[in-house]
Amino acid sequence: MKIRRPRLPRTRAGQRRLVRAVVAGCVLALSPATWLYVSTADRLRTTADAPSAPVAVVFGAGLSKGEPSPYLAHRLDAAVTLYREGRVEVVLVTGDNSREDYDEPDAMRAYLTRHGVPDARIVEDYAGFDTWDSCVRARKIFGVDRAVLISQGFHIRRAVALCEAAGIDSVGVGVDAKHDATWYYGGTREVFAAGKAALDAVFRPGPRFLGPREPGVARALASAR
Repeated sequence: MKIRRPRLPRTRAGQRRLVRAVVAGCVLALSPATWLYVSTADRLRTTADAPSAPVAVVFGAGLSKGEPSPYLAHRLDAAVTLYREGRVEVVLVTGDNSREDYDEPDAMRAYLTRHGVPDARIVEDYAGFDTWDSCVRARKIFGVDRAVLISQGFHIRRAVALCEAAGIDSVGVGVDAKHDATWYYGGTREVFAAGKAALDAVFRPGPRFLGPREPGVARALASAR
């Protein structure tokens, strides 16, 4: 069976309509990413100029042989810096623990304690399966209403926009990362993830797992004061 190749319009009017359709499609595809950039433009900082906040939220970024991946380690290092400098009181680590052999939050806690953050100041969210879930759970389960968010630069805008949509007054710290294959993959992925983020912000679906409220953050803050 022969596959017929699509034919380009032969008339100028048809060609103009095709160009308009392509341009419109590109604009539509990129509009969520544009929304992320515009809506978070004044909410991005570095570890050097991040403001004080009760809580730092560190998003999971994978494990390697049970230890934080290099990307996740950079995020945790930023949280250690902010804690040591007294700009955050509690660190909420949020990640995936959907399998017995994969536990991001425990690995993140262990890394933080090895680098000087007291165990009592660390709270774990085991059901941070994606960015939206982490933001909703931080607000509804852990009662976080103001936080510094920590992630890589290619992800931090989406994290800030979604946590703002979830009701958290957020500032994002985008940590440095080597521009390797993972970085380029992450940046490309964000273009497509922006579409889901826009839908999450508009429709605000429930997370995959909600559960009862947990007092971990409130207790950690009380012990810090």
